[in-house]
Amino acid sequence: MGGNKKKVVYQVFARLFGNTNTNNKPWGTIEENGVGKFSDFSKKALQEIKNLGVTHIWYTGVPHHAVINDYTAYGISNDDPDVVKGRAGSPYAVKDYYNVNPDLADRPENRLQEFVDLIDRTHKSQLKVIIDIVPNHVARNYEGKSTPEGQEPFGASDDTSVEYRRDNNFYYIPGTPFQVPEWRDGYLPLGGEKHKGVDHKFYENPAKWTGNGSRLAQPDFNDWYETVKINYGVRPDGSYDFEVLPDDFGAKDHKAHYEFWQKRSVPDSWVKFKDIALYWIDMGVDGFRYDMAEMVPVEFWSYMNSNIKMQNPEAFLMAEVYNPNEYRNYIFKGKMDYLYDKVEMYDSLKHIMQGNGWTDHIPVVKNGTKDIEHHLLHFLENHDEQRIASPEFAGDARRGKPAMVVSATMTTAPIMVYFGQEVGEPAVEKAGFGGPSRTSIFDYIGVPHHQRWLNDKKFDGGQLSGNEAELRDFYQRLLTFTVKSDALMGAYQDIHFYNKDHTEYYNHHVLSYVRWSENEKLIIISNFDANDWFGFELKLPENIVREWQLSDGEHTIVDALYGVEKILRIENASAQVRIDIDPLESFIFIVK
Repeated sequence: MGGNKKKVVYQVFARLFGNTNTNNKPWGTIEENGVGKFSDFSKKALQEIKNLGVTHIWYTGVPHHAVINDYTAYGISNDDPDVVKGRAGSPYAVKDYYNVNPDLADRPENRLQEFVDLIDRTHKSQLKVIIDIVPNHVARNYEGKSTPEGQEPFGASDDTSVEYRRDNNFYYIPGTPFQVPEWRDGYLPLGGEKHKGVDHKFYENPAKWTGNGSRLAQPDFNDWYETVKINYGVRPDGSYDFEVLPDDFGAKDHKAHYEFWQKRSVPDSWVKFKDIALYWIDMGVDGFRYDMAEMVPVEFWSYMNSNIKMQNPEAFLMAEVYNPNEYRNYIFKGKMDYLYDKVEMYDSLKHIMQGNGWTDHIPVVKNGTKDIEHHLLHFLENHDEQRIASPEFAGDARRGKPAMVVSATMTTAPIMVYFGQEVGEPAVEKAGFGGPSRTSIFDYIGVPHHQRWLNDKKFDGGQLSGNEAELRDFYQRLLTFTVKSDALMGAYQDIHFYNKDHTEYYNHHVLSYVRWSENEKLIIISNFDANDWFGFELKLPENIVREWQLSDGEHTIVDALYGVEKILRIENASAQVRIDIDPLESFIFIVK
């Protein structure tokens, strides 16, 4: 997988990162509420992100998606507010895959070069660059104006007289024009503002299938009506118009997958998306985050990812897949490096962070995926999930601390942090489209806690409160240890159940396990209880004492987070250490 240390992904919403405007008017325009730019990721900003303990930065919302702003002076057509979500537009409704969002440029005519410069600055800061690719759907008004000569934008040569044809890029409802959904719950585009584009009309004839698969000419308000579904050679009845991978192909490497497809004819949409990915890899992008990957057949991923890995074997490929029964398919046959560990690990941790459930569940979840655990990327926040500090989640960012330690240290898989998480951002704003608890991806908005760290683009945390600064310091200590540690890429053993059986006062609010490699041995303990401290004599199983070759006597062990020292006592292969652990506290003890 390249490199023998843990990877840490910092997800940052490019439009919001550098915005210092604190107006936060619901549905506010770019002039009213401000916007961040590529140039805000200065050398200093990137250095601070790197110093947090980060290896990869995922710039979310880079490809040119539908926006409301008028850029006709730059040869960009206007987008229709009836099929755009929010004032700033969804980053997942891409309008031109060969260019970048003009909102993010200081000079819109120079936008692509400004992004190339950002890739270069990022690399100089020793960080790798990830951007989004959204293969399942594109903006309803996809144009692809920047498509290179000799290639065609999606849909340009489609036969629109039929619902389906293998090499059409879209699905159609022949003879029926598209209709804008009926608005509900008081929704009005742009919050009800008078705008020449807001007329409840959008011309599309014949209508196309909608991104989430709706086949209605007038999709529902809750459908992804701002997008249209891409056709991968899946017939309307669900059968495949391409060759299926042989069963044993999960065990084969990317070269074998590449060769398999070289000899075969594939649907046109496959080729178009492969060309898009290779264009960005050529540009210096180091990897991709794939939106809703399971809505696209695994054969396409085999084709796409093997082509990418032939060009850059080190490319970092992560995807959103929410069906655990499909994980192994997308990892082995689809050649994904990493999938979100949402449905099992994140959902379990969220339950515990909210004060419910027992930590006993965590080792059980881990055990169920141990054959693929290196491929399951951990996170506690991202743009789709609620902020930990939001009242709707945990109401206090500190409740994320033990879960963060576990997410970062329990497996060899990468960990992801969402910008603002490290300063306890609660996302309480009413931005426009969509409600609080998630930082808006649809509107121009300021991110208040993050802005205090931004400190008028000094990027030094100058306005943070004591609690916010302390939280960021915790994240920095944890992540900088994570990316240096050998043991975290090594072996694991649960000692939680052993201590439940053998240790008085040990309980289901705490969790403990050991990690080790040849030259580093760790004992990790976290207290998930927000109110109670616990004291007990933590024990190591005999096989660990033998495995670690611990001699009888007293060993000083030192916590990697804050330097706390304890004495580990060994006698006849039995080992114990007195632990007193505060609410939400964790220790990562290094055993010398």
